[in-house]
Order: sequence, then C-alpha cells, then structure tokens
Amino acid sequence: MKEVKDYEQLTAYLKDHQIESVFNERLLPHLSLYHFDKGEIICSQGDPSEYLYVLVKGKVKIYTTSAEGKSLILSFKTPLEVIGDIEYIQGMDMINTVEAVSAVSMIGVHYHWLKKYGQEYTPLLQFLLDIITRKFYIKSNASNFNLMYPVEVRLASYLLSVSFDESDSQFKGQLSTSSLKDAANLIGTSYRHLNRVIQQFCHKGLIERGKEFILVKDREGLHTLASRNIYEYEYLNER
Repeated sequence: MKEVKDYEQLTAYLKDHQIESVFNERLLPHLSLYHFDKGEIICSQGDPSEYLYVLVKGKVKIYTTSAEGKSLILSFKTPLEVIGDIEYIQGMDMINTVEAVSAVSMIGVHYHWLKKYGQEYTPLLQFLLDIITRKFYIKSNASNFNLMYPVEVRLASYLLSVSFDESDSQFKGQLSTSSLKDAANLIGTSYRHLNRVIQQFCHKGLIERGKEFILVKDREGLHTLASRNIYEYEYLNER
C-alpha cells in the first residue's frame, strides 16, 4: 500500500463518482488516497478493521476462508464499492479478505474521524445505508449460488474476472500456473478436476496454457460459456 499525496486527484475521484457531498468539510482533510499493486492484500479476514475504503479505480477480489483453511471466492468488485462499512457499523474485525486484481486506487478515512465528524452527518449515513443494503440484496440472491454452476462456468467466469478490467483497457491480466491450486480452492473444486477443465478449454481454443501463465485466447467464447459472470453481480438500482 502506498499513500498518494495528490489532493487534486482525490477530489477528482470524488467528483467523478458523484460522492463529493458524502464527506462534509470537517471530514475532507482526513481523507487519503491509497494505491495498491496487483496482487496486494488490502485487508485480511479476521484482522482489526480501522479504515473505511472507497474503491475508485481498479478491480478487487473478495473471498472468505473457513476454519479448515479452505478459501471460496465471493465476488469481484469494481468502482464504486466500499470496504469496511459493515465492520465500521458493527465494530467488528474484517469479515473477508480483499485483494487487488489490478492496480487499485482507494480513498480511505480512519474510523476515528468518521465517528468524530460523520456519525450524525445524514449524507454519509445515507451513502452507507445504500451501500450496505445493496450488499445484502446481492447476498440474498447469490449466497452460495455460484456453487450451483458447473466448474466449466465457474472457471470461465473466474478467468474473465482475473484477466480483464473494463475500467482499464491496458490491463490484460494472466493467470499464473503457480496459483492454480489457489484458483481451485477459490472456485470450489479439486485441483485435478480444474486441470481437466483447463485441458478442455485449451482443446476448444478458449485459452492457451504455457509453463508460467494461462492466456485467454477467446474472450467472447468464455463469455458465451459463462452466459453471465457469476462473480460480478449487478444490482438493479445502481447509483
């Protein structure tokens, strides 16, 4: 994580995402702009939660880990998304792990300042209410829903999510072959079965597997197979 001392860029993000009114004049001096590199962990499940982050650029991956050490991907998120909102309201540790899929920019503010200057500020409270209810809407419609899909659909959706970022045309991610075991855990299948499906995708010309990376060769073909990206849920009433 790197703090970026660029107030003009910070205010530009606030304007671009139409959230200037969310933070009052007393909170604005305490906002910071942070940059996370691809693959960097933004927050980890079970860690103390101290900051509210607003995702303003890039894509993040959200996943949970069971007591047995098994991980399961929950979703991928693009702007505008908030991290640490439920934890702030409930006063609890981080619920999930959040990882940068591409280069990510976030506006962060410490809970101390939120409690001091925003606890009774209606626009901020309304913003958090909107974000949190959206999350519960998505969860009520999609909790464990991805496990109902065959591995072929889950892998196609996963590859689309980790390989492309619609907000950054320059981002052409690759799936490292060294991370295939993690990928199998995240989409809820065995490493052996994942390899069989990868071989099927290679035969169909959807992907190409090298020694170090898996490259997407037919993006539209993956879209057709996935039908919809089950890891990037849409909300009916976006802001």
